[in-house]
Amino acid sequence: MTSSNSSDTQAARDVGPLGDIDRHLFHEGRHWRLWDVLGAQLGQRDGQAGVRFAVWAPEARSVAVIGDFNHWSHDSAFVLKKQSDSAIWEGFVPGVAPGCRYKYLIWGQGEGLPYEKADPMARQAELPPATASQVAELPCHPWQDEAWLAERELRNRRDAPISIYEVHLGSWRRPWGEGEVYQSYEQLAEQLVQYVIDMGFTHVELMPIAEYPFDGSWGYQPVGLYAPTARFGPPDAFRAFVDAAHQAGIGVIIDWVPAHFPEDAHGLARFDGSALYEYSDPREGYHQDWNTLIYNYSRYEVANFLVANALYWLDEFHIDGLRVDAVASMLYRDYSRDHGEWVPNIHGGRENLEAIAFLRSMNTEAYGQHPGIATFAEESTAFPGVSRPVDAGGLGFGFKWNMGWMNDTLRYMQEDPLHRRHHHHLMTFGIHYAYTENFVLPISHDEVVHGKGSMLNKMPGERANQFAQLRAYYGFMWGHPGKKLLFMGCEFAQRSEWDHDGQLDWSTLEDPAHKGMQQLVRDLNDLYRSEPSLHVHDCAPEGFEWLVNDAADESVFAWLRKGHADHRPILVAVNMTPVERQWSFIVPVQGRWLELLNTDAGYYGGGNRGNQGVLEPVVDGLGSQLSVYLPPLSAVFLAPGMATRDQS
Repeated sequence: MTSSNSSDTQAARDVGPLGDIDRHLFHEGRHWRLWDVLGAQLGQRDGQAGVRFAVWAPEARSVAVIGDFNHWSHDSAFVLKKQSDSAIWEGFVPGVAPGCRYKYLIWGQGEGLPYEKADPMARQAELPPATASQVAELPCHPWQDEAWLAERELRNRRDAPISIYEVHLGSWRRPWGEGEVYQSYEQLAEQLVQYVIDMGFTHVELMPIAEYPFDGSWGYQPVGLYAPTARFGPPDAFRAFVDAAHQAGIGVIIDWVPAHFPEDAHGLARFDGSALYEYSDPREGYHQDWNTLIYNYSRYEVANFLVANALYWLDEFHIDGLRVDAVASMLYRDYSRDHGEWVPNIHGGRENLEAIAFLRSMNTEAYGQHPGIATFAEESTAFPGVSRPVDAGGLGFGFKWNMGWMNDTLRYMQEDPLHRRHHHHLMTFGIHYAYTENFVLPISHDEVVHGKGSMLNKMPGERANQFAQLRAYYGFMWGHPGKKLLFMGCEFAQRSEWDHDGQLDWSTLEDPAHKGMQQLVRDLNDLYRSEPSLHVHDCAPEGFEWLVNDAADESVFAWLRKGHADHRPILVAVNMTPVERQWSFIVPVQGRWLELLNTDAGYYGGGNRGNQGVLEPVVDGLGSQLSVYLPPLSAVFLAPGMATRDQS
């Protein structure tokens, strides 16, 4: 997968009229390289260099192209020809060069003035708030990530350590230069990638980077699904960012949003004068919560547009994973709707059968064409088999966000420690269903916005106790079965909520308590990666054993994480009260045990109370008993040193 096309190569590319096979596959919903067919295609026709424009608009009575090449004049618009058997409008405009801005001029059915629409297939767009599409150059980035791609499958497997740093590129760090609003992809390739490496995360997840008009949507209301946002640079610069991450051993996941799209006049809404991309009935085609439109998944061409888009990011940008937003809203026709506000499916049920078929198709093609990638579902219901293979009746995702675990554990942590004994089950319940899906434990951007408070401010009590509780919670999270995801700023306990118009409060790292929190997350990631027992069975029940799950009065939790036969077990013990505890555990290995990590350590900002690094079990009739000191509001990780497994 290398690209080194020159402008001469682009000009020499033949872009004749669309072929019968291309049209046939598209209307059947099976053209998996749609970006090579529709939209603005640079090349030559009859010896002339220019661009072939092609757009699907079955209900339009006329379609033309305007842009820089004709000074945006409606009177001199280049009229496209409708292909009689496909409802695709096509035409070649000579002399149009890369970077040229353009839009489609569309006349809907009946009387009325034409309206201007951005190209749904545009691979480059103007910097918002401008709304024109741009003719994109063919990719010229010389990829150097062959080594990463060769081993990527090992990095995305269920038994791999997966710890994800979620990032909003526009507000991670702002540039210092006068007049510069955003860091560039080049700057992010250097600074963000290095930071992710330093913090020990295995993957970076980017909030949506497909072009979107409104900053306040954070990218979750995209218009240009095939165009990396121009906020940070051109498409090849984004390729270079991904390449830099790969060469540094970091996987890149992007948020992908096939659940809805905005009503912006230049976008997909009533594209050809009809409800083309959306369902026509607002009970099916309108999201009341977000004031957005819903794709008509039952239409072959719309489903093709979306599946091909997923493949586009995986193919053209070497993306390693797609995190699919708002899956629950896609699965159910009555999502967030009262009685009478939704339309049942053909069987009278609430499931959106077309959306389910679309998701299965997307996962089938993504995994089939790009082995080694991973897909992640943000799905908040108990819909069965989200991360089960399609051929086993599932949706085919690789992983599912564990929203229940997140909600339960954060509810627990926001309780006063004196009252936590009444809510003990919130921390233990997750294990009852931990292996029904391949779960990711997410602390995402959604938890630190809209008045929910920062992670630090969720913790009750005075400042020192807030830090101690958050450190203990992160210990609980990294010791718990499931892959990890943490939103930017949470790793150093930013005090304020996330602000998409600003940047992270990096100055807080001058405070030792915040610096200590950052060091803790770094060490938790290192421990998670280096100890197989903490990750190889994240998604398998044989990797977990409760030692203490009923000590509600003391708010103590303890368990063993286990790997394969040659992996040493890890004992994780958590004390969620501000009272020190001495606790005895029966452990499976005789000989000394080592304290690998203690969230109360002084260099994390704690009270430096612990077990002096080494513990010796006492062997009696019950087995090897390990007496462990649990500091107040802390989590400790213990493992046997050079010892043999107890066979008794």
